[in-house]
Amino acid sequence: MDFSLAVAIAFAAYLVGSFPTAYLVVRWLKGIDIRTVGSGNVGATNAMRVLGKRWGIAILMVDALKGFVPVLLVLNHFPGSESQRYAMLAGICTMLGHAFPVWLRFRGGKSVATGLGVMLALVPLAVLAVLPVFVLVVAISRYVSLGSVVAALLLPAAFFLKHRLPENIELFAFVCLACIFVVYKHRTNIKRILTGEESRLGQTAIAGNIKE
Repeated sequence: MDFSLAVAIAFAAYLVGSFPTAYLVVRWLKGIDIRTVGSGNVGATNAMRVLGKRWGIAILMVDALKGFVPVLLVLNHFPGSESQRYAMLAGICTMLGHAFPVWLRFRGGKSVATGLGVMLALVPLAVLAVLPVFVLVVAISRYVSLGSVVAALLLPAAFFLKHRLPENIELFAFVCLACIFVVYKHRTNIKRILTGEESRLGQTAIAGNIKE
């Protein structure tokens, strides 16, 4: 792997991932800082609480594209044995950019939508297998966070629908690392679910009512 090229890809991917979609859209439409309402999270779910389902879905799609497009571009423009490594680097950096955007003092979202885009580019069959489970969990519990955690825990198993070890060990390690990161970012959500304090899908965000 070429070091200078890896640095360039990592930097560019981080910048793409750090684009604060939810923050900008909520600020534009409502004139408020999304970090001061609802969960305080800079992501599609919290934006949906503020703006409604249509805008929430639109923000989710943009955030997913932040992960999907850079990874796909790297896969297509850097053919050869190293392309997958560069793509994984781009993927993790877009997720880090979304979670820790420099523009918002490194306080961003949980990288679920961006991670979804990354995984769609790298392991699409695994994502398609896990997606119905995510929808079912959210439909039953009304907790998007719970659906995200369950999907992240199942994705490494779904990886083996198409891939095998040891030839795909690097990709499997990447999937596991990304899923662990998503679960870790939801640690406070898990605590709130256990105590019954987590906001359910459809609840409206209230200014100043931030659940850390």
